[in-house]
Amino acid sequence: MKHHFYKRWLVGLAASITMSLSLMAAAGTSRAFVPMGVADSVGVIDLESRQMTSSIAGTVNTHGSALTPDGRYLIVGSLTAHESEEPVSRPEGVTEDEHAAHHGGGAAATSEESNAGLLYVVDTETNAIVRKLEVPGPVHHVLVTSDGRYAVSTHPMGGGISVVDLDSGKVVKTVATGPAPNYMVETDDGQSLLVSNSGNDTISEVDTGHWFVKRNLRVGGGPEHMVLAPDNERLYVNNVTSGQVVVVELSSGTVAATYEVGEEPHGVGLSEDGQVLYATSKGSNRVVRIDLASGTRQSAALAPAPYHLAVSPRNGQLLITSRTKSKLWVLDSESLKVIDEIPLEGIGHQISIKGKK
Repeated sequence: MKHHFYKRWLVGLAASITMSLSLMAAAGTSRAFVPMGVADSVGVIDLESRQMTSSIAGTVNTHGSALTPDGRYLIVGSLTAHESEEPVSRPEGVTEDEHAAHHGGGAAATSEESNAGLLYVVDTETNAIVRKLEVPGPVHHVLVTSDGRYAVSTHPMGGGISVVDLDSGKVVKTVATGPAPNYMVETDDGQSLLVSNSGNDTISEVDTGHWFVKRNLRVGGGPEHMVLAPDNERLYVNNVTSGQVVVVELSSGTVAATYEVGEEPHGVGLSEDGQVLYATSKGSNRVVRIDLASGTRQSAALAPAPYHLAVSPRNGQLLITSRTKSKLWVLDSESLKVIDEIPLEGIGHQISIKGKK
């Protein structure tokens, strides 16, 4: 009897050790986290083997994702409205009118209890959802501030952003930025967030010390995804209407240049040194590479409908999802040749990458 007991105990111990070692090994690799929308999961891709090694279940229609600065937690946002467990309170310092505007104004504001949004907090070492945080409306894109203190979400149906304190899990601020806010980037000093408002062709600069809009920049063309140059002087914004990436000089707030991309531009990224711009064109089925010093434009066919784009910090390779197929391409950043195709469980959205170079 004792023999069988100890045998079972040893087998169980060995399995536990194997699982622990496997999780530790996975935690040490470079990984991409890809929300997969209505597939209700988040894909986890090992960037060394270029395989989807696991998926995070228990999410609903996630589009936005962002990692905490230490990489320990992944914040993913649901684009589906959820029934609120408790009324969404008006944050301190926000007037009733501002609060109503944030939730769509008028009748929309009165039904906010049934139109809440959710952020999922995922432990990246175990892939387990450890917290669910309620926010005032469905979430499109997500950003975690560089100090790791706040998770910020864009609410396309609410006309602004919400700010969640990750320690308390509570919404501490909402900021009305403009109709259909889409994407966000943060300046290196952490003092400003830039929010693209695709509904009125503007970029809002938000003061993160006091959470208010300190200026609006008109860029035209339905601005969506953005990337900020390493020197924080130039902001590259894709403009859906014009089929271009627009370059905004932040010091003057003016458009300094434009680059042709193609119909329905979507993903945009920069090389680590900020010298090369990459962009995808869903409508033209192309990926574009632009040398910013020379202005040389290179493009390659990529079909169907290249969508979200991320530049791997590990090796500079491009990760691009498809808007109509459940897959992710890995491209060489110099030649734009496809290195690999990785099957996904759904349509891939905002890509977050964890791992050292």
